Amino acid sequence: MEAEKRYNYHALKVADNLCIGCTHCMQVCPTEAIRVRSKLAHINGTRCVDCGACVKACPTSAILIEHDDFNHIFKYEYRVALVPAVFIGQFADVYTTNQIYSALYELGFTNVCEVEHSVEILNEFAIEYYQNYQGEKPLISPYCPAIVRLIQGRFPALVENIMQVRPPVELSALYYQKKLLNKGIAPEQIGLFYVSPCAAKIAAVKNPISEQPGLFQGVINMDFLYNRVLRLLKNTTKPVELRNYKSSLTAKGVLWALTNGESDNMPGRTLAIDGIHNVIDFLELLENGEIHDVDFLELRACDHSCAGGILSHANRFLLVERMRKRAKRNADIKQNSDIRDIDKYKEYLTENGKTAEIPQLPMQNLDQDISKAIAKLQRQRKLMCFLPGIDCAACGAPTCSAFARDVVTRKADLSQCVFLQRMMEKHGKLSPEHAFKINEKIWGINRFEKDCYRKGAENENI
Repeated sequence: MEAEKRYNYHALKVADNLCIGCTHCMQVCPTEAIRVRSKLAHINGTRCVDCGACVKACPTSAILIEHDDFNHIFKYEYRVALVPAVFIGQFADVYTTNQIYSALYELGFTNVCEVEHSVEILNEFAIEYYQNYQGEKPLISPYCPAIVRLIQGRFPALVENIMQVRPPVELSALYYQKKLLNKGIAPEQIGLFYVSPCAAKIAAVKNPISEQPGLFQGVINMDFLYNRVLRLLKNTTKPVELRNYKSSLTAKGVLWALTNGESDNMPGRTLAIDGIHNVIDFLELLENGEIHDVDFLELRACDHSCAGGILSHANRFLLVERMRKRAKRNADIKQNSDIRDIDKYKEYLTENGKTAEIPQLPMQNLDQDISKAIAKLQRQRKLMCFLPGIDCAACGAPTCSAFARDVVTRKADLSQCVFLQRMMEKHGKLSPEHAFKINEKIWGINRFEKDCYRKGAENENI
C-alpha cells in the first residue's frame, strides 16, 4: 500500500466549476479511471496513467494539467531549460533553431539543452543492457511514463520486462547538472526545468517511477512555453537578439521521440506501437502468450508518439515532417565531436544510466486477499447476468463491467442502473420518486429539466 500511495500523484485535475458531467472523458479513458458523481467527473488515482485522453475529449476544457509557475525559474542563478526536440518542431520553418534558442534565453533561461542530446550514449547503454539481459524477452522501453504506469498497474507480470535504463531527459539532466557542478557552481544555485509535452511526463518528474531522487526543480507546460516564445519571435518592434548557438543534436536524437525512433536503433526483432489503445491490445496478446519472437518493444501512449502529446500545439503530421527535415540537416553531426560536449561525460552517464527496480502497482485488484478477490470476481460475473450490457454510462460508470466491479467493491449500488430501476419499479421494490433521486445524485439536481442554454441547445451562445 505504501508503494501505491507513493505513485499516486497525477498531473490531471478536474476543475469543478467547468465540468458539466458529460461522460466524454469517462468513455475515452483507456483504464476506466473516471466516474461521474454529483454531476462531476472524478478521477481514480489508482487507475489513472495520465495519458491525457480525457483532456482531448473534454468539450469544456474542465480537465487541467498541473505544472509549475514559470517564475519559479528565477529562484535559481543558473536556469537550465531541458527542452524536447518536439518543442523545436512546434515552430514553422520560418523560425530557425537559433532563433528559438535565443528566445528561450531572452525569457530568462541561462542554459538550454535538448533532452535528446544524450540519445547516442543512451542507445549504446541500452544495447549493452539488451545483450546482457538474461530474462525472457521482449524487453520494453521505459521511455513513455504513461505506458510504464499502465504496465505497473494493468499488466504487472510484464514489469520485469521494462528496461532499467534512464530516459533521455534524465540522462541529459545528469549531464548538465554535472557540467555546472564541475565549474564550481553550488548545487543550490542550479535549477533544472523540464519542458514537458504531456501530462504523464509531468507526473513522472513530480513522482519519479524508480526510487531515485528527483533531478528537476520544476516542470513547464510545453504549450505554455511555446506561446511565450512565439510572442517574442513575432514581436517586430523588438526582435529577438540572436545568440551564437550551434546545434549538436544528431539525426538519431531528433527522431528519437517519434514512432520508431528507438526501435530502429535496437537489435533483434523490434516493434514500435503508438496509441494507448493499440498498446493495450498488443500487451493483452503478449500477456496471453500469443506474441512470440519479439526482442524489443517501443510503446508510446500518443499517436505519432511525442508529436501527438496533449501539450503539443502543432499539428502532429506537420510536426513530424519538420523533424524529419531537421534530422536530414543534422545527419553529419555525430562526427563533429568538437561540438558534442556531452561526449566528455559518457563514462559518468553510463555509470548512472541504470534505474532502480520498478515496482508492480496492480490497479485492478478486487481485494488484497486472493480468496476474497476470487469471490468478488465471481459475484461481478454473476451481476453481469442482470445488467443490460449496452454500456450506456447512465449509471456514472463507463461500462456495465466497470459498474459491476464498482458494486462488488462497494463503490456503487445496483439501483444506479436505470434498466434495473425499471425492473425494480415493475416488481414494486423501488418507487419512481426514489429512482429519480438516485439519478439526481449521479447527474445533479435539475439536470433533467429543460435547458435551452446547455451546450448544443438552441440558445447555447446567447
